[in-house]
Amino acid sequence: MMLHKTAKILVIIGALNWGLVGFFNYNLVSAIFGSMMWLERFIYMLVGLSGLVIAFSHGQYCMMCNGMGMKEGMNMDMKMEMKAKSKSRRKSKR
Repeated sequence: MMLHKTAKILVIIGALNWGLVGFFNYNLVSAIFGSMMWLERFIYMLVGLSGLVIAFSHGQYCMMCNGMGMKEGMNMDMKMEMKAKSKSRRKSKR
């Protein structure tokens, strides 16, 4: 789940950067890491890999694609959080 959230953030950053390039011919990644070409290239690779993660795992995590509405999905998330908390409580009591 953490990988999916991280990938989602990187995909959003990549999309915003491409929007800036398309609309204003301004590359934010190059502006920030301009003198460090290797770091700029690494960021582009991370964004690309994140796109693949989202593409292949989207249906697994997306509430709308799984046929759940937002309310049902939120209830499922709350149940998962409650299970995780009860497991951690059991471990801490030992």
